[in-house]
Amino acid sequence: MRLDRPRIEPLKDEEFTEEHKDALGYFLKQGWVLNIFRTLVRAPRAFKRFNVWGGYVLSERNDLPPRARELIILRTGWLCKAGYEWGQHVEIGRDCGLTDAEIERIKQGPDAREWTPLERALLQATDELVTDHFITDATWQALSGLTEKQRMDVVFTVGQYTQVSMILNSFGIQLDAGMELDPDLRKR
Repeated sequence: MRLDRPRIEPLKDEEFTEEHKDALGYFLKQGWVLNIFRTLVRAPRAFKRFNVWGGYVLSERNDLPPRARELIILRTGWLCKAGYEWGQHVEIGRDCGLTDAEIERIKQGPDAREWTPLERALLQATDELVTDHFITDATWQALSGLTEKQRMDVVFTVGQYTQVSMILNSFGIQLDAGMELDPDLRKR
């Protein structure tokens, strides 16, 4: 975590206006509103648009298999030093079939020996997008087992979660109740 307190405070339930409640509708119906949403809803119109794109990236409309998507999201969160993002997506990654050993190995990146060639290429593409905002020809070729749409979704996913990481880090969004910060992110 970059900050130990929020720069922008998340709204409490009693602070929600009708506009906030409208923007948070789905989350209120589910009975849980995460700190990221409690913070972003301070700009309710932006929040609604943000959720449309984020909803695409996390949905079945994203053609990447969920496991591959979570591999990319976790690597992006790790590279961006986004403790909140990492913590949320460790659980989602497990639900999508990533093992604890694989999640730990994501920290090492594409050079860890145990990755399949496609997993290595996904991690390499993520590293390149986060650091240089460009996938090299060699990595693009290594992704040739993916469809054109899946390659597009690699870029869309890294882009979305780089933005999310910037938001989390800069606004100082704190972990939700029950979450623990990965000890390795304390050192970074």
